[in-house]
Amino acid sequence: MSRRVIVTTIMLLLCLSGVIGQSKEARLKIAHLTEDFYVFTTFGSFKGLTITANGMYVVTAAGVVLFDTPWDTTQFQPLLDSIRVRHGKDVILIIATHFHDDRTGGLEYYKQKGIRTYTTRKTDELSSQRGQKRAEFLIDKDTLFNVGQYSFQTYFPGEGHTKDNIVIWFERERILYGGCLIKSITDHDLGNLSDASVKDYPGTIRNIQRKCKRAKYIITGHNDWTSLKSLDHTLRMAEMLQKE
Repeated sequence: MSRRVIVTTIMLLLCLSGVIGQSKEARLKIAHLTEDFYVFTTFGSFKGLTITANGMYVVTAAGVVLFDTPWDTTQFQPLLDSIRVRHGKDVILIIATHFHDDRTGGLEYYKQKGIRTYTTRKTDELSSQRGQKRAEFLIDKDTLFNVGQYSFQTYFPGEGHTKDNIVIWFERERILYGGCLIKSITDHDLGNLSDASVKDYPGTIRNIQRKCKRAKYIITGHNDWTSLKSLDHTLRMAEMLQKE
């Protein structure tokens, strides 16, 4: 085999490898938020449309804490692998913010990996009723977690997207992880309302505004998460829905 053929073959293999790598990478995106905080995005389907699903993790001295699991079941392990390669640390704790499968889908998979998984007791009840994945440990009330150098609180502000939706508040860093309760500035409606409490939604958002003041970052459950106007935007849509 000539040198030219060998070089051409190697280049072709490298190109194919790059295409395959890009294809896999496109199913899982990780973006740096600030300091030790990262947003990961996977993809799922709703009413025939492909929709992004955002989660968050923080890298602590004790290990990595994950908020919500990937929606795409093929990305459960790749997320762990990516975190390990990028940060040299393992995920040690996961908290899901409500019972829908774009938040809880990976709980049992990660539990089998020896990772501590948490939901509220209300989320566990709904997960059990709906046949969704369940966590190993349950939270009975708003709880302050201390992991490594970081502290954060789980907060149930009231019913909205679901009866069990919670948010995560890093008070010192002013980071609010809102999950699906808070809608993206690019959303034109409140999305999936099949389990929603429409009458309570505005009051729930106002509770978050009072609790989580001067947030520097607000992470939404779907679509673009970079705007600080997402809370106000969600409140406006919730108020408009009540008037209809």
